[in-house]
Amino acid sequence: MSDQPMTLFGLAQRGMSAQLVRMNAAASNLANAGTVSGSEEAAYKPIRAVFAEDLDRASGLASVDVQGVVRESATAVRQHSPDHPLADENGDVWVAPVDENAEMVEMLEASRQYQNLVEAMSTAKQLMLDTMRMK
Repeated sequence: MSDQPMTLFGLAQRGMSAQLVRMNAAASNLANAGTVSGSEEAAYKPIRAVFAEDLDRASGLASVDVQGVVRESATAVRQHSPDHPLADENGDVWVAPVDENAEMVEMLEASRQYQNLVEAMSTAKQLMLDTMRMK
């Protein structure tokens, strides 16, 4: 962190960035839901954003820090489909283990938190403007 204390706007920006990473991960998982491959190793595995708390010692505010995006260890689902062009020698294909309902909940939750942060910034801006207009 810099020597300057974190402001409300910096705090909100970090939270919005984190929620955007979270929404992008859910969107990627949804886009790959139902995809098939010829082997379990090649099947798409869902991704998740990893967050950590970041304490700003100058202001005492804790914010979020995106540590990275990792693949889940979920195993692909085997389906017997001998006519599929990607089927292995046993006639099986492997479907990505993406729970579409859980991904939609993840996306809605991230979207609402993003929206709350935008509203908090808007309120802070309005309060600052009202304070400056006072005589």
